[in-house]
Amino acid sequence: MKNYVGLAGSVLINPKDDELIQYDSSLTLIGVGRSAYVFKIKNTKHALKVFFPSHRHLAKVEAEVYKRIQHIDYFPRLYESGSHYLVIDFVDGYTLFECLTRGIPVSENHIKDVDMAINLARKEGLNPSDIHLRNIIIHDGKIRMIDVARFKQVETDHQWNDLKRAFYHLYTKSFFPKKIPAFILNWIAVLYKRFNRKSLIHIK
Repeated sequence: MKNYVGLAGSVLINPKDDELIQYDSSLTLIGVGRSAYVFKIKNTKHALKVFFPSHRHLAKVEAEVYKRIQHIDYFPRLYESGSHYLVIDFVDGYTLFECLTRGIPVSENHIKDVDMAINLARKEGLNPSDIHLRNIIIHDGKIRMIDVARFKQVETDHQWNDLKRAFYHLYTKSFFPKKIPAFILNWIAVLYKRFNRKSLIHIK
């Protein structure tokens, strides 16, 4: 198996449309977000995150955040970083989004764990932001949080507080369905972004 630099270099992404072209056979594609592709490195417990050409600068930003929160168990450990990639713990589990679509219960303890993770990150001088259903994972009954680049965002982000409010005011009620189709959650997310759109996000 290639070293981390070689594995990251094997990932070819079209700079025009961010389409994934090819990658090493020792990588398994496990996800794609707004700024990067994520792979599991076979026969390891590590994940490789390779940023789109247009978002390469976020690799340095996110690496700096991970280095400041290495001692906090709610976040993956950073093993290596480069100009356009990160190597972190592979977190096996279900995101809160998947829990809702599969009908897997989300408990109040999970919500409190997210609050604890946020507070511990704040103590390190960070501003946890862009916290949503897809970057919170339940792993062995406990939460792990990923995608921390926007923890250096300057603006105050109310997204987690809004999700928490929905949990207590809706999800915990007996009449509220515990399994929700993905298209409904995606529709709600689109509406939320539309009514809470910001013209510019500043990263410190």
